Amino acid sequence: MTSQQKATLSFTDGTPSVEFPVYKGTMGPDVVDIRKLYGQTGKFTFDPGFMSTAACESKITYIDGDKGELLYRGYPIEQLAQHCDYLEICYLLLNGELPNEEQRRDFDYRVTHHTMVHEQMTRFFQGFRRDAHPMAVLVGCVGALSAFYHDSLDINDPEHRFVSAIRLIAKMPTLTAMAYKYNTGQPFMYPRNDLSYSANFLRMMFGTPCDEYKPNDVLVRALDRILILHADHEQNASTSTVRLAGSSGANPFACIAAGIATLWGPAHGGANEACLIMLDDIQKQGGVEKIGEFIDKVKDKNSGVKLMGFGHRVYKNYDPRAKLMRETCHEVLGELGLHDDPLFALAMKLEQIALEDDYFVQRKLYPNVDFYSGIVQKAMGIPTSMFTCIFALARTVGWIAQWGEMIADPDQKIGRPRQLFTGKTPREVQTIDKR
Repeated sequence: MTSQQKATLSFTDGTPSVEFPVYKGTMGPDVVDIRKLYGQTGKFTFDPGFMSTAACESKITYIDGDKGELLYRGYPIEQLAQHCDYLEICYLLLNGELPNEEQRRDFDYRVTHHTMVHEQMTRFFQGFRRDAHPMAVLVGCVGALSAFYHDSLDINDPEHRFVSAIRLIAKMPTLTAMAYKYNTGQPFMYPRNDLSYSANFLRMMFGTPCDEYKPNDVLVRALDRILILHADHEQNASTSTVRLAGSSGANPFACIAAGIATLWGPAHGGANEACLIMLDDIQKQGGVEKIGEFIDKVKDKNSGVKLMGFGHRVYKNYDPRAKLMRETCHEVLGELGLHDDPLFALAMKLEQIALEDDYFVQRKLYPNVDFYSGIVQKAMGIPTSMFTCIFALARTVGWIAQWGEMIADPDQKIGRPRQLFTGKTPREVQTIDKR
């Protein structure tokens, strides 16, 4: 990075003014380099939630929320979703370029032939209750992978990092499907090397030893698109967690487990699950006939009723992923003949109101990717408790790409956020008879 601009910070308490370099990225806002702020002034910045802080330099994903733009390595998400499959996106995020035909075949082969997990992993599941949330199971099992793969834990070796990346991308569908199967009491399904990544996952989820499972091409494409659209999303809460955990030198499996734990929150990866719960609640209250009353409550700030699956913290305009997911949503509902299902009819009515009602249009509360992806997964027979697991499956490649980029960055240091302390000043401990 080179800087041709300076920023001057002045104080009213007598502290001398200081200058900081201003760096310009290839896109997006400039950044003020304040790394020497404390050393020169004895002061910290205060930025809860890191809303105005760039904690790293990255070349992977770019978001412009005002324009509704999402780029993976410079490629618009709209083009990638139309012309690539998920494993091509994985290759792109890890390597910086889309693969040619030979590179694609080699990458697909390596991922496909790492999808099996160590047989002893099956015993881990027996330690969980059958009704445990699948995300709880996934956090534990992904973290435990480091106990089986000692041969790729040298984070300073690029080959070890790549092998770990392949293993995580390959084994996440298997572990995710196993978490579902354990919850339902069905036997685990082993992966098959003759199926695509997404088809293999659907077979491991819904197949049984009793019958031959034939993946539906429409549903395979739908799942693949869900994975593509959720593969990475810049420096969000879970990605920042993975980077923070990795900054200590922790192994990649532990770092990804930390990301999964963060993703579990309803404000992050649990948003599409919360959206389906909202639709279920409306349906129980009377469905489409009662949707007007629900909308009135949403507009009333004192009602406490929240509209889930609409608007986005980052995108001030339309979420570019939502348009793509909307196409997939209607394709899946049409393929399965579910447009007239009461729950999905309710969802489509809610979508229509949000796109036409001035209240939502003026506030740009458009349906987001979580709204549509939740409907798609529900239509495919995936229970709401598994939605965040599939999000984690999709995001694993983004996490591992960001982790690898951080490890290779010579400027990266262990994460050590500062604080504004507002607690008690020093005081003396009283003996117990005087307290």
